[in-house]
Amino acid sequence: MKNYPNVTIFDHPLIRHKVAILRDEKTSMKEFRELVEEITTLMVYEAFKDVPTKKVMVKTPLETTEQTMVEDDAVSIVPILRAGLGMVNGVHTLFPTARVGHIGMYRDEETLDPHEYYCKLPDGIENSIAILLDPMLATGGSAVAAIEFLKKRGCKDIRLMNIIGAPEGIEVVANAHPDVKVYISTLDRNLNENGYIVPGLGDAGDRLFGTK
Repeated sequence: MKNYPNVTIFDHPLIRHKVAILRDEKTSMKEFRELVEEITTLMVYEAFKDVPTKKVMVKTPLETTEQTMVEDDAVSIVPILRAGLGMVNGVHTLFPTARVGHIGMYRDEETLDPHEYYCKLPDGIENSIAILLDPMLATGGSAVAAIEFLKKRGCKDIRLMNIIGAPEGIEVVANAHPDVKVYISTLDRNLNENGYIVPGLGDAGDRLFGTK
């Protein structure tokens, strides 16, 4: 796969360990959901070293001191429904006051094209870093469309976060939106004839919510 400057693929032993359990077909729904949140938190910690900050004065039991805190409304969270919902709490662990928007999309099973059915975003999202969440980056169609929705709302700093990514999807997103930073926990081999990531982990939404 070509090297893209705005694409980061993590190589962290804790993430690799958790992804291995995540893939296992025997992993329960509860454990799967917890792992998705934990992996997301690890990714956000690494990806947001440049989050906007401000200086504040804090009174300790001994003296008043200048300290650094994250800017108010620095980030907004936008999961792609439905599987992206499983990553929201992982972001909220580090940014508990971040507001959440939602983009609903489904993939045509024959053409694999994305179709929007819902979009609700927080007011002022264009002034924050928009974190777009989806556990799987397969063909890249849904991610490209969701990024376009955010750009139409005026978002200038968009960051896409996926737990598993296929080379095909990464290339589609990087070519369509080279200005968007993409963070992938794990790069998988490729897509199969049905557009699913292999080796993958199955349908993330089904495994998160116990549906088939």
